[in-house]
Amino acid sequence: MHDVVIVGSGPTGMMLAGELRLAGVDAVVLERRRSPELAGRRGGGIHARAIELLDQRGIAGRFLGEGKTIAAATFGGTALKLGNLPTRHPYTLALFQNDIERLLLGWVEELGVPIRRGMEVTGVAADDDGVDVQLGSGGSLRARYIVGADGGRSVVRRAAGIGFEGPDATRSSLIAEVKVTEELTQPGKIDERGVHGLHAMGDGMVRVVVTEAELGPNTEPTLDELRRGLIEVFGTDFGVHSPAWLSRFTDATRQAASYRKGRVLLAGDAAHVHSPTGGLGIGLGLQDAVNLGWKLGQVVRGVSGEELLDSYHAERHPAGARALKYTMAQSLFQKADPRQEALRDLLDEVLGFGDGGTPVAALITGLDVAYGPGGGHPLLGRRMPDLDIATPDGTARVFELLHPARPVLLELGGPPLDAGAWAGRVRHLATSYDGAWELPVLGEVAAPTAVLVRPDGYVAWVGEDTAEGLSEALATWCGAAGG
Repeated sequence: MHDVVIVGSGPTGMMLAGELRLAGVDAVVLERRRSPELAGRRGGGIHARAIELLDQRGIAGRFLGEGKTIAAATFGGTALKLGNLPTRHPYTLALFQNDIERLLLGWVEELGVPIRRGMEVTGVAADDDGVDVQLGSGGSLRARYIVGADGGRSVVRRAAGIGFEGPDATRSSLIAEVKVTEELTQPGKIDERGVHGLHAMGDGMVRVVVTEAELGPNTEPTLDELRRGLIEVFGTDFGVHSPAWLSRFTDATRQAASYRKGRVLLAGDAAHVHSPTGGLGIGLGLQDAVNLGWKLGQVVRGVSGEELLDSYHAERHPAGARALKYTMAQSLFQKADPRQEALRDLLDEVLGFGDGGTPVAALITGLDVAYGPGGGHPLLGRRMPDLDIATPDGTARVFELLHPARPVLLELGGPPLDAGAWAGRVRHLATSYDGAWELPVLGEVAAPTAVLVRPDGYVAWVGEDTAEGLSEALATWCGAAGG
């Protein structure tokens, strides 16, 4: 029996596999694709918080070395400046999904996580002791838990009977990489149907996006449908042929009613789908994976009780819902309409005034995510800033301390602390930091005298010249005392 079966080897599944391995869990990834290669170059890109998560594991440089950084994001027609956000990564990283998957795969293989390809999951049956995973080959696997990271049409979610709720699609678009026989006379346009684009990829292939006149069927599109759409929009099909890949996407927005049902959990597109506008999809999945991985690891190892898994839904469902609202709002501007253009112009004025665009920029980048009911010190439940702190071994970045994916207790000049029965699970350091503490949107906040940082980089406890509440926080997030 495996501890955890992960279904799907996309970015979410790979990130979760790495997190579980760091947590000391026996996890296996099942993928129906026989090869790690994706047909064509799938759109991709990640924002600041997702890059920070990679940085927390010491692998951000791999991605930054291959992608292109863009110091802006967009809402409506407004380019939002990211340079003022308090992060080491104030930019969007443009990188194809193919490359993101390849780099994550390299990391996961280094950690020794097995990936079994050509394994199609056809059903899931959970009981009090574990989960039976039915395979298309006729065999089955047994695991203590299963995580569906198998996309918007998730077999795991459907088998578990978890609802997928939200607005239906209002329009659909075709996207493809093709060869052409005619010269590209224009890069694209926006009309009353939507956005249409043609972009030469530099190797003889052309990326084509065309919004359909009517909502397309829930089937794989054909090259003839693409040709027809191009003729309707541009008056020619540019002689498209030899598609490397061809797909249809919509602006449907759905979110799982629950990210957990007993021993079945969901992450990434299996838990939420939305318009690709804004490029949030991959980053949301990575954030799900990093939130879930250490929690599931502690539960599997018997360190924490099942209630810790309930916090996964409690934290990530609201964060996902807020991001989906952004994608729905942004998708309104994806067609030419005088009323929407008037709204876009008005938003441009509002967001461009002073720091008006900062809250939206923080939302898009994921830097404003806050877990928990709030109250107390502003740091509580928010991402720990990546400070350069003085330690007994020299200056270190906070994110460097998180590479092993373990909790970190930092003393910052207050009274000495005692991790007590949790000392074996928590890295405890006496440190100092003399600079300002700044949070996205909130700005500068009062410096704490100590912080407990979870493995995912979020602050679980703040000390203010006292150890009050530390033991309770350690028990909540680091498991039962002892060990």
